[in-house]
Amino acid sequence: MHEHPYPPFIPAGTTKLIVGTLPPPRFSTGALKQGDVHFCYGSRDGQLWPILDRLFDLQLKYENTSEAIAQRKTFLTKNHIGVCDIVASAARDKVDASDLGMSEVKLRDLLTVLTRHPKIDTLLFTGGNSKNGPEYFFRKYLKESHLTLKVVDGNVPRVHSFWWQGREVRTVSLTAPSGAANRAVGAMQAYKALKAKNPEINTVDFRVLQYRPFFID
Repeated sequence: MHEHPYPPFIPAGTTKLIVGTLPPPRFSTGALKQGDVHFCYGSRDGQLWPILDRLFDLQLKYENTSEAIAQRKTFLTKNHIGVCDIVASAARDKVDASDLGMSEVKLRDLLTVLTRHPKIDTLLFTGGNSKNGPEYFFRKYLKESHLTLKVVDGNVPRVHSFWWQGREVRTVSLTAPSGAANRAVGAMQAYKALKAKNPEINTVDFRVLQYRPFFID
């Protein structure tokens, strides 16, 4: 059983909440690799921080140091962004970073998180509704409270909304910031169209463009 290694990081005044699933197994066991950062989305193979680095010109360090962690916490606090993955713990049939291999999944209580942080109006899912993705788990979680997501925009990245305690909360299902999702990006018509106009563009460039309007108001 892999426990999520990090508690939610939600600064006062947070308006946007990044919601993923579970870090790669080595973050739960403490066997980090060179270039990993011991913080949320700190895998050296992940693309979330490189994408945010480009969007905000953060000049981040990619190393297992307290300075690298502090850079990320400072950025999140300054921009009113929190991180609260939905999976609290899970068994893994195969010890790798794939969400598909998770079983016996226990979810975090995100509605309580929203109650405690009333300024949060947007959940940014780092993946969609495919099995064991963050949107997939969130839909299951909402169903237990007799709540459902309403479609706001059916195009990728899909946008939904729901009401909780008198306020509307929007969800955005971003293309996953992982190398495993590169094949899916390559198959998207929007990516193919951009690639035809600019052959130099790559899958990370595409995500930078996709993420921009949801991180930068």
